[in-house]
Amino acid sequence: MPLELIPVLDLAKGLAVHAVEGDRARYAPVDSALTPGQPGDAVALARAYRQVVRAERCYVADLDAIVGGTTQRELLARLAAAEGFGGTLLVDAGIASAADLQRLAGVPATPVVGLETLRRWDDLAGLVAAAPTLIFSLDLRAGQPLGRPAALPSSGRDPVAIAVALAGAGVREVILLDLARVGRAQGPDVAVLAAVRAAVPGIRLLAGGGVRGADDVAHLEQIGVDGVLVASALHRGALAVGQDQSPRVVR
Repeated sequence: MPLELIPVLDLAKGLAVHAVEGDRARYAPVDSALTPGQPGDAVALARAYRQVVRAERCYVADLDAIVGGTTQRELLARLAAAEGFGGTLLVDAGIASAADLQRLAGVPATPVVGLETLRRWDDLAGLVAAAPTLIFSLDLRAGQPLGRPAALPSSGRDPVAIAVALAGAGVREVILLDLARVGRAQGPDVAVLAAVRAAVPGIRLLAGGGVRGADDVAHLEQIGVDGVLVASALHRGALAVGQDQSPRVVR
């Protein structure tokens, strides 16, 4: 199967914001080439992801919920509906335990559990049992795991070891997300992604952070990555998707 392009929506206080290096205090409403004249309009951007990019899935980070605030459930429901994306939403709402899955009650979405917000590694088993299709975001900053000590497996802090432990815990899909590369157009961390791919060939592996354009997408496909999270390259007009889902650089 060809590599899947998954556009990203970062939500803060009801607006779509442009993520840069994970410094959430500095995120500003996104001004995207896909929605000219509509900065921060999350529903319009989601609709463009579906109708223009022709994506089947959209990754949504509810930054309010991730930092301990209220889940933006009404906006998430609008994004899931036909007026917005209308396809499959992958939602990170700061879920850290099975009880937290209630944050997405009534919203048709696949939950994303982030290493950054997981409190204890032992909580993962309950999460997988309650939501077998959950996606785990292996959050890094400059290659180092963003997780408290109790949230890490006994095998340690190495991203490859964590990915192996995730597969052993029954996680079927993993995002390798380096926040230091988000919005910086530095390119993805191909070395770490290739090492994870080799260590856990049975999981679906998604890459996030640093994608600049079609060359990066092609390289990720060559090393066996299954999908890529993209935002800035779409907003800049550096990457678009044709009706055949083939990525191309926009000149």
